[in-house]
Amino acid sequence: MQKRVIYSIGNKRIMRVAIPCIDDRGLDSYVSQHFGRARYFVIADVDNGVKDVKVVRLPFEDHMPGDIPRFLQSLGVEVVITYGLGMRAMGFFESMGIRVVSGAMGKVGDVLDGFIKNSLVLDKDWRSKEEFSGHHCD
Repeated sequence: MQKRVIYSIGNKRIMRVAIPCIDDRGLDSYVSQHFGRARYFVIADVDNGVKDVKVVRLPFEDHMPGDIPRFLQSLGVEVVITYGLGMRAMGFFESMGIRVVSGAMGKVGDVLDGFIKNSLVLDKDWRSKEEFSGHHCD
């Protein structure tokens, strides 16, 4: 049985959030299961609601360690909400002061809504999935 936790954002202020998604449908897209394989990201400014949403495509096809975290940092991202990602990517985000919320799944709009309402349910067992065991990409 998977352990699930609810993530809370705490204080309410406008923050920029990035979510890797499977396509460019914005809030109607689904969270990509693997951060480093996503080609699109929903970038949303949120507080008590969603203030602004845009979809950005990565400006590169292949990436080196740190490229995606640096790109998101250049967009002013403060929080990354994802399902799974490698330890290197987590380390880059941590060094940049960007919070990572992992284990999020489902439709991007629903994930953002749960994040805003302090009711986001996360799959904390995502690391145990075969795809992520021993994985170190970003």
